[in-house]
Amino acid sequence: MAKTDATILIIDDDEDILLSAKLLLKKHYSKVIVKDTPKELNQLLSSEVIDVIVLDMNYRIGFNDGKEGMYWLRHILDVRPEMVVVLMTAYGEVELAVNAIKEGAFDFILKPWTNEKFLATIQAGLKLSKSRNKVSLLAGAKEVLERDIDQKFGPIVGKSKEMLKVMEVVDKVSLTDANILILGENGTGKQHLAREIHKRSNVKDGPFVHVDLGALSENLFESELFGHMKGSFTDAHEDKPGRFELAQNGTLFLDEIGNLPYNLQSKLLTVLQDRKVSRIGESLERPFNARLLFATNAPLKEWVDQGKFRQDLMFRINTVEIEIPPLRVRPEDVEEFVFHFLEIFKRKYHKSNLSIEKEAVDLLREHSWPGNVREIQHTIERGVIMSDGHEIRITDFNLSTAPPPVNSEVHEIENLNIQDIEKMLVEKALDKHDGNISKAAKELGLTRAALYRRLEKFNL
Repeated sequence: MAKTDATILIIDDDEDILLSAKLLLKKHYSKVIVKDTPKELNQLLSSEVIDVIVLDMNYRIGFNDGKEGMYWLRHILDVRPEMVVVLMTAYGEVELAVNAIKEGAFDFILKPWTNEKFLATIQAGLKLSKSRNKVSLLAGAKEVLERDIDQKFGPIVGKSKEMLKVMEVVDKVSLTDANILILGENGTGKQHLAREIHKRSNVKDGPFVHVDLGALSENLFESELFGHMKGSFTDAHEDKPGRFELAQNGTLFLDEIGNLPYNLQSKLLTVLQDRKVSRIGESLERPFNARLLFATNAPLKEWVDQGKFRQDLMFRINTVEIEIPPLRVRPEDVEEFVFHFLEIFKRKYHKSNLSIEKEAVDLLREHSWPGNVREIQHTIERGVIMSDGHEIRITDFNLSTAPPPVNSEVHEIENLNIQDIEKMLVEKALDKHDGNISKAAKELGLTRAALYRRLEKFNL
């Protein structure tokens, strides 16, 4: 008979009881731990994934009041509220056991026991334990997924030869478990493509967990990615699984991977190699099974050469690279995006009869779109909102039809080195907005995180 994959902990000061219980349970369960004192409980709870604890009520000779058992029961449930605890008690202590159940114990076993009753109680406790753990993970995943509930991710738009090449690669890699690095400028749709890969993968029925590393402060990286235990730091009021655990049997998408601090890159590398993760505050390693996707708009290969990004981590995350081309090199896709977003926002704002004039479409097609697809999305939404009649006009978009003036300082850079021009533009934006990062980033069409990376890159 195959053993059930579970860990049972038995604590009793009677060696005969421990031996009998272990001999019985080890026939049915993969791991049985026995201890003659509860003093090692904290260490065991942090180093083992325990499914059921069988706890004696008394540990001192001559004392049968059950106070020790009640103390340790409360302690266990305070540290692990979801833990299933079964009490062992003598016949005359049934009232104590009943009171313990009111305190949160699952059930009790009378000594001496019958094997059938003992096994049935443990099996029932194990079923409850597995159910609680599943609910905990699902609740965590639900919380993460609800943050994205208002985002609409429809089919991939774009029929240009550049996008067709991208989708050819997607077709080849989606059904594999290869790590994929998605590259592209801000607004090109890296998250959209990651979701498309997930939908075509073997884990499409599992969760898609998105982590924007660019939006996390450094002190939250470990807690968000790896989870934490109650009391492991000031605000850790309860156990919390990290994103690796929440993505179990699904896809974990680490966006803006270039924002991962160097001191945490080695830890991420270890997790990717071992496929195990430890929450903050515990030594237990928890295996995870998730498809891993990564994305960035940062020049990671340059950063590797500069010592800002680990080369071994770079090798690990980009088994396959997919680069989404910016919209300016595939202008034939612009019109398709225009009508795609028009339909979405017509429904959102209840303007089902709305159309767009030809001159407006021509203007949109000729625009340079430095913000890529995200800029088109916001532009069309504005047009739908601002339109008064049944047709969106050029004036509803607030896009300049005149070419931007040539900046004299850009014109004076003889070698037209992209790095020099980029540095100069960053400096000009900061000067224009008196060092205000948010305004400068908006002026440049960047996120705050992307601007911070450029400030570090150019030592500004």
